[in-house]
Amino acid sequence: MAVKLSNQELGQTSSGTLNHYGQHADSFWRDTRDHDVSQNIDALLQSLLGAPPFRILDFGCGPGRDLKVFKDLGHEAIGLEGSERFVAMARQYSGCEVWHQDFLKLALPAEIFDGIFANASLFHVPSQELPRVLRELWAALKVNGVLFSSNPRGENQEGWSAERYGCYHDWPRWQELLAGAGFKEIRHYYRPQGLPREQQPWLASLWRKPRA
Repeated sequence: MAVKLSNQELGQTSSGTLNHYGQHADSFWRDTRDHDVSQNIDALLQSLLGAPPFRILDFGCGPGRDLKVFKDLGHEAIGLEGSERFVAMARQYSGCEVWHQDFLKLALPAEIFDGIFANASLFHVPSQELPRVLRELWAALKVNGVLFSSNPRGENQEGWSAERYGCYHDWPRWQELLAGAGFKEIRHYYRPQGLPREQQPWLASLWRKPRA
């Protein structure tokens, strides 16, 4: 269920979550650097129109694991990350440009990205701010550009999980939010592959910015 947060509480969702990642940056990198998200990377790249190389924003790039993959595949990859510690790690590991921006205070240029890769990041945006953030991502995409998102799914609850704030949407609600921001659905799927639905906690989806 959506909750109404004050400006102070909104700021705390961001600062608290980022403080957690900053304090646990080394262990987070150790625990996630070998995660295989090639299915998600391939899904985005296969949905892009035109000829590569593509300009891709890794939204919430963390220490730079996927950012480096995009670069090594020959694309122009730019990272965006709210944790100052992750920004430094991602720049060093990937060799890519990484923007230090809070998800709730984005400053994105208009219509420059072919694709946006939001892997395990958008669920940290409180539900009352998510429509605005999605519209900002929409504006940063070129026409026919693609947004990929993967989030832990739930029954539309949100709140604190230890030191991190998260929102856990089901498919109908996520579909409603993205359509409301102007996106057109390409497809969606659940992860990990090959397991019963109750053992697939991740909801992945791809969305296109249509021509007006």
